[in-house]
Amino acid sequence: MYSFLALGDSYTIGEQVPHADNFPNQTVKLLRRQGKEVADPVIIAVTGWTTDELTTAIREQNIKETFSFVTLLIGVNNQYRNRSLHNYKQEFRDLLEQAIVFAGGNSRHVFVLSIPDWGVTPFAAGRDRKKIAHEIDEYNNANRAITEEYKCYYLYITGSTRMAAKDPFLVAGDGLHPSAKEYAVWAEHLAPLIVGELKK
Repeated sequence: MYSFLALGDSYTIGEQVPHADNFPNQTVKLLRRQGKEVADPVIIAVTGWTTDELTTAIREQNIKETFSFVTLLIGVNNQYRNRSLHNYKQEFRDLLEQAIVFAGGNSRHVFVLSIPDWGVTPFAAGRDRKKIAHEIDEYNNANRAITEEYKCYYLYITGSTRMAAKDPFLVAGDGLHPSAKEYAVWAEHLAPLIVGELKK
C-alpha cells in the first residue's frame, strides 16, 4: 500500500470544491485505476497559509512516519502578502528539505507543483494583472531552481491555470480558486510521473 503526503495551502486542500475533487484525491483515483494500491492522501494544508505557517503546522503535527511520495505547492500567499522573494526562497528550501525527509530521503519521490496565477481570475478584477503574473513567475523561477537543485520533480501547472482567463469553468464558485476541472488537469499530469517513479 503506497502512502501520499500533500503539503500546501488552499490549492492543495481544494478550497470551494468537494474534498474528493482536490488534486491529491483526484491523483489517487487515477493511480488506483492503474492498479496501484494507494491509501487516501494525508493533507497538511489550509487556505491562506504562507511558507512559514506551513512550516509551523508541520512541526505541530509532529509526523514521524515516511511516505511513498510527497507533493509540495506553496507560495501564493507569500506573493499576495507582498513577502520578499529572498524570504520565500529560504523558507521554500527548508520545506523542500523536510518534504524529502518525509519521502524517506528519496528526492525523486517529491513532486513540486508551480504556483497558479490567480491574477487571471475574476477575483483579481481591478488589480494589476501583469504585475501579479510577473511576481508569480519570479516565485516559480525560484522554486523551480531550488527543486531542480535537489533533483526533485517539478510540475509546471501555471500555464494551465492561466487558461481560466478564457474558460470560466476552470475557476471555482468563489471566482478565485481552481475548479475540480482544473484540478483534474493537474492530476492527469502528476499521476504518470508518480507511476513512472514507483516502477523503478
